[in-house]
Amino acid sequence: MVDGILLINKPKDITSYDVIRRLKPLFEKKQKIGHAGTLDPFATGLIIVMLGKATKLFDNFQKAKKVYNVVAEFGYETDTYDITGEKVFYDKKNIKKEDLESVFKNFTGEIFQTPPIFSAKKIKGKRAYELARKKTEFKLKAKKVNVYFLKLENFNFPTFELKIECSSGTYIRSLVVDIARELGTFATPVKLCRTKIGNHSLAEAVELEDVNLERDIRSFHL
Repeated sequence: MVDGILLINKPKDITSYDVIRRLKPLFEKKQKIGHAGTLDPFATGLIIVMLGKATKLFDNFQKAKKVYNVVAEFGYETDTYDITGEKVFYDKKNIKKEDLESVFKNFTGEIFQTPPIFSAKKIKGKRAYELARKKTEFKLKAKKVNVYFLKLENFNFPTFELKIECSSGTYIRSLVVDIARELGTFATPVKLCRTKIGNHSLAEAVELEDVNLERDIRSFHL
């Protein structure tokens, strides 16, 4: 049994559990292994893989602040709140940089946020995305989250890029959609990357296909 953590840069178009699935063959069958914090399949970036006794750190990593970079486009909204979904709303409203930055104050600090219907939230034992795919009617409750930092990194209408530091449970997809709606228009994330979890950064992570257990497993403190 191996104890420790691995910092992995999740590639696009695979699930967070796919990361675990690909790593399992590197260990004995009884090895405890899990990840701390799900990333959407279309997203990339930092995933912390916990090994052995380090799985006890799950709650610590879940509660840690997260940092994301998201690139989004004005003009449309999809049913999944990201580029993988079906476009359901359109708008041709021209948004200026100063207009966008003017609403940031409404999305900083403690805010209430409704998760996307295509999410892993559970409704009576079923995942929300499973119900959404079946066109089942349901509602998700708004949840209090904390956005500590929100900055416009780039702006070239209709594209813009945000850097966000937030609490666990914050949906960046919902944040982008809500910001656009506040401006009376629509927007959709096209790229999403998690760059930090607590004190661990993406710069320290290794590519999934390049993992070397002797080199990459890190020690931990309970």
